Amino acid sequence: MRERAALYVDAGYLLSASATRVAGTSLRGAVTVDYAELASALITHAEASEGLKVLRINWYDAGRHGTPSLEQEQIALLPRLKLRLGRTGYDGEQKGVDLRIGLDMLTHARNGAADVFFLVSGDDDLTEAVEEAQAHGVQVTVLAIPDAAGNPHGVSRHLRMAADSVEVFSGEIIDALVERRAVADTAATGIPSPAMFGGTHRPAAPVTAAVPTVGGPSRRVSEPAPRTPVHELVYSSATGAAPTGQAIYVDDVHLTEQIDEVCRRVLLAWLRSATPEARTALEAGRPQIPRDIDRTLLVDLSDARGEYDLTDSLRYRLRERFWVVRDEHGMPDPVTEVVP
Repeated sequence: MRERAALYVDAGYLLSASATRVAGTSLRGAVTVDYAELASALITHAEASEGLKVLRINWYDAGRHGTPSLEQEQIALLPRLKLRLGRTGYDGEQKGVDLRIGLDMLTHARNGAADVFFLVSGDDDLTEAVEEAQAHGVQVTVLAIPDAAGNPHGVSRHLRMAADSVEVFSGEIIDALVERRAVADTAATGIPSPAMFGGTHRPAAPVTAAVPTVGGPSRRVSEPAPRTPVHELVYSSATGAAPTGQAIYVDDVHLTEQIDEVCRRVLLAWLRSATPEARTALEAGRPQIPRDIDRTLLVDLSDARGEYDLTDSLRYRLRERFWVVRDEHGMPDPVTEVVP
């Protein structure tokens, strides 16, 4: 007889997918989150879905050299939540987060810690961990964040195939608890807002959980545009290595408009939380793009085009157009400039 469930939350996926829905870009700094209410809503969802008591939420994120930030320390204090940290390197890249999720799932499955696992992630690298947990008799459900159309956002095909089911979390709850960041909000000072942890900064939105939709529709992927052979420079690295000439294929003239829209959204979202020092560093490091912005540009263009892996040609053009868009718009005022 089944008795308990457990939640495994990939915070990077949860926050970037929620930011995409609310702010139009996967940049985590584009939004503020009521973490206390969101954690409670995730537990309510899981318990309503399976009729089981949730043991705890295992919350996975990266910290600078494995050390939690002030915000992460506050998250760790939430009831029935265990913070598990990987590392953030000097280049901003996350290390060890997926490995911690996979190892914990396998260990908990072997020890019989819970009978049903809810995995809030879309990462293809977790497919094998899901299959290993299932081999120990655990049912694994992927709990996806919905996109603007209500479809599962960013869940890999292999992960969907491996999971016992895919459920879609409430978009209304995300809209209530995740907000587009106000200008000069807490990111500028590094001090979390009280609203992030159930404080009185704003009234907590009422949260109601209905039994979720199981086996939601597949993520819609747009058909690729017509392709025309051209000779173009291919960017050889993420941070400024010289490009080399190579015959490749690029999309039609609408590609530039699509890339520019992605760059504009990311730039405006970043400016809403950027300190004066960060803005100065952006200009001083030109033509290199800070790792968090670069990663967001790649993810957002991938989402916009429905392509899981962008070609070198697209990556080069995206990074080139970022600076063109920045020069055309200057440093726009995020108060008056509205991102649809």
